[in-house]
Amino acid sequence: MSTKRRVLLKLSGEAFGGGSIGLDPKVVRNIAEQVASAVREGVQVAIVVGGGNFFRGAQLAREGLERSRADYMGMLGTVMNALALQDFIDQSGIPARVQTAITMAQVAEPYLPLRAIRHLEKGRVVVFGAGAGLPYFSTDTVSAQRALEIHCDELLVAKNGVDGVYDDDPNKNPNAHRFDSLTYSEALRRDLKVIDGSALALCRENGLTTRIFGMGGEGAVTRALMGAEIGTLVTA
Repeated sequence: MSTKRRVLLKLSGEAFGGGSIGLDPKVVRNIAEQVASAVREGVQVAIVVGGGNFFRGAQLAREGLERSRADYMGMLGTVMNALALQDFIDQSGIPARVQTAITMAQVAEPYLPLRAIRHLEKGRVVVFGAGAGLPYFSTDTVSAQRALEIHCDELLVAKNGVDGVYDDDPNKNPNAHRFDSLTYSEALRRDLKVIDGSALALCRENGLTTRIFGMGGEGAVTRALMGAEIGTLVTA
């Protein structure tokens, strides 16, 4: 395994939409350029993208769609985001590959952990789409699983509208306290909205460090990828 820093970045679909349905090219280009900056500094970057700017499986299920089918629709949304991000990373001068958990050979490689690791070692960004390829799994859980399987040093979770983990909603409570660091056990005990429960358990059981940070602010994504102490660090 390479001695270079290797991280997995989790991006929500909502980030890609700039708060609305569909893709905001300016937002995606900015993310891609920030990722490219970190890769030029020698960081190996894998990315898991959500699809909430197109479809959210759980939400569609509440509206009457069968849950499994709704989740598959959500997975297809993540692939659209992955392809857009790949294109903008390529345009930034860094090669990128998309791997998907649902086979779609004309647009992406299948998810193959050893091939993903090889891409990272060669300085390519790997973007994972289609979630786990299974219904009922969130992209948080997929992020933790992929990070563990490709031997990442850290899981980085980028948030919209919040710059870390708080004891209350900081957008509603001006006195909410932000944690600089936390343990997974404490997050579970206090029911803090860090990442979903399955992902949290995976990280805790396997000793994977997670950093929750806000996407706002100049160069926040690059700084997180480079190992800056921003947001909230969650450890076992």
